[in-house]
Amino acid sequence: AVESAIFFICSEALANVAKHAEATSASMEVSMEPRDDDSQVVVTVLDDGVGGADPRGSGLRGLADRVEALGGSMVVSDEPGGGTRLTAVVPVGAGAGGEVP
Repeated sequence: AVESAIFFICSEALANVAKHAEATSASMEVSMEPRDDDSQVVVTVLDDGVGGADPRGSGLRGLADRVEALGGSMVVSDEPGGGTRLTAVVPVGAGAGGEVP
């Protein structure tokens, strides 16, 4: 379930860039970070678009709800000089949350 959720997070974040950011480029980094009792997957998406993404919009809100249902967190912020950064952190292993909505 976590693997499909990570795939969804990646694809939805990039779809959001394509639909709303007016960006000329975007980058994504997906990494696994070990912790004491488990690990976490960190997804970071950066774009050079107009910025000002509203995390309360339906697409980003739905994405945040999915991340939170897995026991994770998501932050959307403007980048200095323009663009947006989305960072989603999802626990895997012992600290993982419940079912994916």
